Amino acid sequence: MNSIIKVIIPAFNEEDAIPLVIRDIPKFVSEIVVVSNNSSDNTEIAAKKAGATVLKEPRMGYGYACLKGIEYIKNQEIKPDIIVFLDGDYSDYPENLTEIIDPILTDNIDLVIGARTKELREQGAMTLPQIFGNWLATNLMRLFFGAKFTDLGPFRAIKFSKLLALEMEDKTYGWTVEMQLKAIKKNYTYTEVKVPYKNRIGVSKVSGTVKGAIFAGIKILSWIFKYSFK
Repeated sequence: MNSIIKVIIPAFNEEDAIPLVIRDIPKFVSEIVVVSNNSSDNTEIAAKKAGATVLKEPRMGYGYACLKGIEYIKNQEIKPDIIVFLDGDYSDYPENLTEIIDPILTDNIDLVIGARTKELREQGAMTLPQIFGNWLATNLMRLFFGAKFTDLGPFRAIKFSKLLALEMEDKTYGWTVEMQLKAIKKNYTYTEVKVPYKNRIGVSKVSGTVKGAIFAGIKILSWIFKYSFK
């Protein structure tokens, strides 16, 4: 494979899961960047031991961690062609990265979302607030922007040059929807690939708490309404 592909994994207290995630990522990936988002366990040690580059981001927030990973890669001499974002909790199947990047390599698509469809989803892998939130957000995006997304799945791939052009800014829960909205506004080509999804290792920091679910919902909706008036 001639394309340079790098993976960014935001991780908060994922010491049990992170070695499994890294192990299952295809070997053609040039670099795996784990961003420890103020972890208080052995996530950083486990990730280094498994062969990843480890960065520290003390400011809590999914977006903060992703931005730290982007900044690190942006400053490298040789830039990647594709960036893949993947969670560190082992809820996705990292080996599906091959299918996620295929539309970019084969059809020159700009952005690919791994869609966690019901038929491929393990029972209990997504909570009811998550399922409803995805349904509401994607339907609003369809209504306001004519978008064809069915999910805000975190497992995604994007051309690195296109990612930089989005000028991502969300620091917390709105990261995924911000990327999708900005891609629509810039007329990027996009598609979804159906991916299996399983119960994560450990407790979710977002969907596992009422506060997390509420704040995530508010952030996602605020991005949608913000862009509907632009």
